[in-house]
Amino acid sequence: MGGSSLAPEVITRTYGVELTVLDCTDPQQVKDALDDRLAQSAVVISSKSGTTVETDSQKRVYEAAFRAAGIDPTERIVIVTDPGSPLDESARADGYRVFNADPNVGGRYSALTAFGLVPSGLAGADIAELLDEAGAVLLELALDRPENPGLILGAAIGGTQPLRDKLGIVADGTHIVGFADWAEQLIAESTGKQGTGLLPVVLDTRSPELSENLPDLQIVRLVRDERATHEVNDGEIEISGSLGGQLMVWEYAVAVAGRLLGINPFDQPDVESAKKAARGLLDAQPAPTEPVFTDGAVEVRTAGGLTIDGTSVEAAIDALLAALPEDGYVAIQAYLDRVDHPEFAQLRDLAAAASKRPVTFGWGPRFLHSTGQFHKGGPAVGVFLQLTSVTAPADDLAIPDRPFTFGQLIRAQAAGDASVLADHGRPVLTLTLTDIDAGFDAVRSALGATRAG
Repeated sequence: MGGSSLAPEVITRTYGVELTVLDCTDPQQVKDALDDRLAQSAVVISSKSGTTVETDSQKRVYEAAFRAAGIDPTERIVIVTDPGSPLDESARADGYRVFNADPNVGGRYSALTAFGLVPSGLAGADIAELLDEAGAVLLELALDRPENPGLILGAAIGGTQPLRDKLGIVADGTHIVGFADWAEQLIAESTGKQGTGLLPVVLDTRSPELSENLPDLQIVRLVRDERATHEVNDGEIEISGSLGGQLMVWEYAVAVAGRLLGINPFDQPDVESAKKAARGLLDAQPAPTEPVFTDGAVEVRTAGGLTIDGTSVEAAIDALLAALPEDGYVAIQAYLDRVDHPEFAQLRDLAAAASKRPVTFGWGPRFLHSTGQFHKGGPAVGVFLQLTSVTAPADDLAIPDRPFTFGQLIRAQAAGDASVLADHGRPVLTLTLTDIDAGFDAVRSALGATRAG
């Protein structure tokens, strides 16, 4: 989860090699991954702490699937974890191959440790080249001089006066695939605490925010090397480089930005709160809260003091956006199957056009291990749109030797996060889709109507 999955994802996508990243607890997405050429697959189980409930659950179902196929799991599963973690000890005792990472390196800074390198190397990425690229910039980063690219970037994103605390990251010609998604978790989890921080917003070249001229939005464009010699748009930042080099520069820069903000960029005090709330719900197994109302295929629930004047999805979204401060942001959190339903990411641009403010989009529960820190620890200016679905018993997936299913787990994670956000005074609108396709159409239409209004 978080850096453990996002780093190998950007590395393998950039190198064009195949890697399935399962950082979701949606039962259908887990089933699809289990059915995807299991007999020809090797599985890397990565958990820094060795106690992450999502990773433990996925390990259990993969072990059961391999055994059902007549395959010894120890021949196909590789473990990456910190030395001495519960997973390290149990995996070694069970005969698994274990790679340890440096325990002093935080998960979001671990791209060039075993967490990023083991799965990427097994998938076929040239990790020797990647490390050479990173090594080529180390001398520049080590020298205390004005040309240090990490100091320059850190000052540019964390030292503006007044602070532009929303950071729009645009892939604009770079050869690196998915870098903004990796940088998002690095920046948000490192800086979002003590009521301050930088909110990364993943944009493309046509995103609505780019034409709004927002005073608190700093644009960073990831460009090709040759473009770096061209004139830069006024007020924007352009950066280019190799994948290994960029991983190093951004990790350095975010640490610098954290120091400029006056916070510790290496802790994450608010990440654990949603985990605890989810575990409490799994233990108690309370009945679902009744919706405020139901509109077609959408059940509507609220938290954090949000009130709705009406009984339609459009009225609910209107109420959420009405609670948005002038310097605020909208966070869309989709606890859904991101492989089967990528269309939900389209809602981000619609919400940005409707709100005329920065909008982030995160797939649950993966964002809980990254931007989830900023949501609770950063400035209290966010409003939150949760999208969840109903899992029929026949579509659910049991977790071996656990008293809960994947469907129950993902619902608990969404409800737990909503309760923690509400405790922090953040308005939350939860839309539960009883039919995925009809629900998507309803939410899309409501956002479009809000924009027109």
